[in-house]
Amino acid sequence: MTETTEQFTVELQPGLVPAVVTSIGNDQPGVTAAFFRVLAANNVQILDVEQAPFRGHLSLAAYVGIPAGSHERLKTGLADTLKSHGQTVTVELQDRVSSSRPRSTHEIVILGNPVSASDIARVGQTLADYNANIDTIRGIADYPVTGLELKVTVPNPKPGGAVPLRKALAQLTGELKVDIAIERAGLIRRSKRLICFDCDSTLITGEVIEMLAAHAGKEAEVAAVTERAMQGELDFEQSLRERVRTLAGLDERIIAEVAADITLTPGARTTISTLKRLGYKTAVVSGGFIQVLEGLAAELELDYVRANTLEIVDGKLTGNVLGRVVDRAAKAEFLAEFAADSGLAMHQTVAVGDGANDIDMISAAGLGIAFNAKPALRAIADTAVTSPFLDEVLHMLGITRAEIDAANEQAGAEIRRNPLPEPSAPKAHATDGGQN
Repeated sequence: MTETTEQFTVELQPGLVPAVVTSIGNDQPGVTAAFFRVLAANNVQILDVEQAPFRGHLSLAAYVGIPAGSHERLKTGLADTLKSHGQTVTVELQDRVSSSRPRSTHEIVILGNPVSASDIARVGQTLADYNANIDTIRGIADYPVTGLELKVTVPNPKPGGAVPLRKALAQLTGELKVDIAIERAGLIRRSKRLICFDCDSTLITGEVIEMLAAHAGKEAEVAAVTERAMQGELDFEQSLRERVRTLAGLDERIIAEVAADITLTPGARTTISTLKRLGYKTAVVSGGFIQVLEGLAAELELDYVRANTLEIVDGKLTGNVLGRVVDRAAKAEFLAEFAADSGLAMHQTVAVGDGANDIDMISAAGLGIAFNAKPALRAIADTAVTSPFLDEVLHMLGITRAEIDAANEQAGAEIRRNPLPEPSAPKAHATDGGQN
């Protein structure tokens, strides 16, 4: 069976002329009802409506058809009725019926602490320079950063048409102290369903290999290998194996101590829990070690976790890594594996990381986010977070702070209604950097 949908445009009824009616003033109960009661009394046809509350103020606008010659009578009726509500009314006749409001082609998110008027002016001018129009602006966060979401229309909506604008905004991000992300609007943006995090300095604040080295008293040796890798003398696998060799003889109980000392990046717990409530699959892929991270992954209820495996013999670390090292290429392969296992296409994935070994994963994802990242990764990522708060990732996906807080409150209420039994023994857990 096939189904066809006839395309048509709503037309004004005979004897009506187009007009835009606005009411602006205090936000209080009864304004909307009174507004439409007057319109009804004047036999008005509704074509489009938008209402927006803002910090105790209300803006209500309607695109309508009004009986010819009724302009002044309608305006007077609205003004008299809404005066007691503290509203100012305008009625503007239109020369002709306009087409439906344009569909925005892209969405831009601006995040910063603070965001200044100068920042918005620079972004707005950059958009104007590329003939992009700002359709709407809304606030999506007021803590711990200020977040604004702009719906925009670019002149060339075809795939790749916004590349010059994207590059200009990336350059602007480097100049301003705000983060700017741009994505295509519509269902593609909303279709993301899998997010994969790097671990060290992304999901958690520290570097696991350095924490193990500190317990072994081998910080200097590990730091020397790390420096050689940064100078390009060693690739990731070589540097990892050399650093692990310095840990030979370390008692395996140290692993549990390091795991207990892990600190989540501020906002990480909120980010994971919010995305899981939205139906996302969550994953971590780490160049660190599974023995350290498996408890954290279980606590956060991550769907997938991949990391290196330390060899342990007779309760001691041998200084070897078992199996294939989780390197730059492996991270991208694991992301693809997770997507396939979840029945998702790659454009439905998000990857978040901070280092050069995340480049392939970030490049492969539908949305690649560099988190306080090295220049090499920022250069290829779709967007970057430069604040210490991981929940900026939620805002880049279009999730507002109000929605996050409401979800947290609901989850808290559900826990109070259905409390879990107390565990028989305390379990080592990761903190969330004091943020959540």
